[in-house]
Amino acid sequence: MTTPERNPVRLEGRLDPELSRWLWLVKWLLAIPHYVVLFFLWIAFFVLSVVAFFAILFTARYPRGIFDFNLGVLRWTWRVAFYSYGALGTDRYPPFSLGSEPDYPATLEVEYPGELSRGLVLVKWWLLAIPHYLLLGVFTGGGWWAGSRMWDGDGAAWGGGPSLIGLLVLFAALALLFTTRYPRGIFAFVLGLDRWVARVVAYAGLMTDRYPPFRLDQGGDEPGPPTAAQLELAVPTPAGARGTEPRGSRGAGGIALLVLGSIAALIAFVLLVVGVAGVVLDQTQRDADGFLMSPTESFTTAAYAISSESADVDLDGPDWATKDLLGTVRIRSESERPVFVGIGRDSDVARYLDGVERSVVTEIGRDPSYSQRPGSAPAGPPSGQSFWVASATGAGEQTLEWEPRSG
Repeated sequence: MTTPERNPVRLEGRLDPELSRWLWLVKWLLAIPHYVVLFFLWIAFFVLSVVAFFAILFTARYPRGIFDFNLGVLRWTWRVAFYSYGALGTDRYPPFSLGSEPDYPATLEVEYPGELSRGLVLVKWWLLAIPHYLLLGVFTGGGWWAGSRMWDGDGAAWGGGPSLIGLLVLFAALALLFTTRYPRGIFAFVLGLDRWVARVVAYAGLMTDRYPPFRLDQGGDEPGPPTAAQLELAVPTPAGARGTEPRGSRGAGGIALLVLGSIAALIAFVLLVVGVAGVVLDQTQRDADGFLMSPTESFTTAAYAISSESADVDLDGPDWATKDLLGTVRIRSESERPVFVGIGRDSDVARYLDGVERSVVTEIGRDPSYSQRPGSAPAGPPSGQSFWVASATGAGEQTLEWEPRSG
């Protein structure tokens, strides 16, 4: 019988028995020097990860010097997060160090990998990690980024918004303020979330090929392999039967199916949101006659005419399909003086307005923008022209309706 392998990413934290009820209010200020240093360290982490990407691609190995440096950045970040708002687990000020610092109550280790997959390095940091990125967006507040605030749970990371880690740490801080005690259950849950984040960051940072498990390992200590007593209680594998896969592990096919399923769910969610928005718009923006109307715009000009830029209408397919898709266009105008409103083919309108002083609307908004065309008066009134496919003229409110057709 096989036993579960321990995860190559091991994040641990020891909760201080006595924590200040007030210090958490100013830890953001005390941690500023660390944030400044970590900002530059994470720039180096990103650059060196790109170097490691090509090294793995050609040699199947992560350069040891780069690995040790990047691991040091992860360790430093975790110590600062554990001290500040990623856990609030200690009042001991974190050291400025890339080393392991085993005496500090927050530790992080990543086992140096032997040979890494050349093919996996091309997709694991973006495609295969998509399901985890979606979850980390909830854990860390709408998005995470590999920087000095990667485990900062105050919800101020890129993407913003409240985070699950931030809310839990806030509850713990309020408990400290009023009871001087950090709830053990909240601490165990927060460490489980932080551990999940660390595993995903190490995987996306190309430091391991072990896919992060979808499992919340709570508590300050990393879970290890089962003890001998636990193994004796396991049901033995029948003779000749195929060994079962360890819990938490999955092959490339399972990971691919999981990723495809997550992408499909995300696409379905986006389509659902767009559909709901369309229904809301359709039901709230119609007038009494059932027309979906745009906001009212005011147009003025000292020239003889106002025209729009041409709009191409090229309808392919049966008439019933184009009619149902576009429906009827309604233009409503209101003016104290008589005005003419018309729709015509671009070539006909251009021929009629050739040499006529006019304003061409280039942008519609609160203050429409115009392109002025010099010229003189038109040869004849627009209402006397026969090329208009739809028109209305007169003072007061005028309504023009037209069913679009190709051309």
